[in-house]
Amino acid sequence: MIPLIVVALAFPALALASTGAGGDSSGGAVGEARPLERAGLYRPAERFRHVVETVAERNAAARAARRLARARRQAREERERYEDLPGGVTIETLTAIAACESGGDPTVVSADGSYRGKYQFSFSTWATVGGAGDPAAAPEHEQDYRAALLYARSGSSPWPVCG
Repeated sequence: MIPLIVVALAFPALALASTGAGGDSSGGAVGEARPLERAGLYRPAERFRHVVETVAERNAAARAARRLARARRQAREERERYEDLPGGVTIETLTAIAACESGGDPTVVSADGSYRGKYQFSFSTWATVGGAGDPAAAPEHEQDYRAALLYARSGSSPWPVCG
């Protein structure tokens, strides 16, 4: 028979099982090997997995918070870029035009698709005031700015009914 000290050094789990320290209260003779409780073996792995998952969740939350802060900062910077309306045009004038043209909805598109956005820009007119892409997809503050540029340049003539 192998001395218990050798078993304990070489195979600690087997030594615990053979001495009855494996969680089974039935005792057992020395040298009688019994399987250890599964939960006892898996607890460290479960704890490690929990720690890893917790750290991963915290990192994901921190990344999401940084993305949100960056998006808010970019939106604020873009709004500030278009904040000052050119040519002394007031927001009240633009609001009246937008209410008549689109009901103030910056995403509206005319039935035939020719006129788009809050001020019902055509693609060509939108491009002449520095707009790129679809006017109805542009942020509302950019539409206001581009409409003010157009109003400063041409007065109310681009909006014959609403201007």
